[in-house]
Amino acid sequence: MELWDIYDKNKQRTGRTMKRNDWCLKDGEYHLTVLGVVKRTDGKYLITQRTMDKSWAPGWWEVSGGAAQAGENSLDAIIREIKEETGLDVRDAKGGYCFTYQRENPGEGDNYFADVYRFEMDFEESDVTPQEKETLGFMIADLNQIKAFAKEGIFLHYDSIKQIFE
Repeated sequence: MELWDIYDKNKQRTGRTMKRNDWCLKDGEYHLTVLGVVKRTDGKYLITQRTMDKSWAPGWWEVSGGAAQAGENSLDAIIREIKEETGLDVRDAKGGYCFTYQRENPGEGDNYFADVYRFEMDFEESDVTPQEKETLGFMIADLNQIKAFAKEGIFLHYDSIKQIFE
């Protein structure tokens, strides 16, 4: 069973945990998610497409990410998520933490902080091994392709992270 730490409004661990996707958080409580943009040195980005069996945003495009597990810091969480979802190891890549945004969903039990990272590294399409249970596939996209998906309303979190692509 995967557990997540519960954080207070100041992004401090409370010492309590919740079960993954339990959505039991009270107003003023949060869990921690991470998002990681992987940029190639040619200026293109790695994006993945969510499987159609996802309950939220099936078929949409996104960058790698997920929830930090209990006891895990956000850097370790994003390195793990990118490796699981794409096969790429960003530990030695240029870049790192960029910013955090906060999402409030009053009464839904799903408030979260999202730590956003950007890594830059050289890789080829053949280096990417998408996680089949999580993704339909991937694309090495330029900024115009990402903006087009966002305009169609099918790029997850775009409005919250768009400055990271600039």
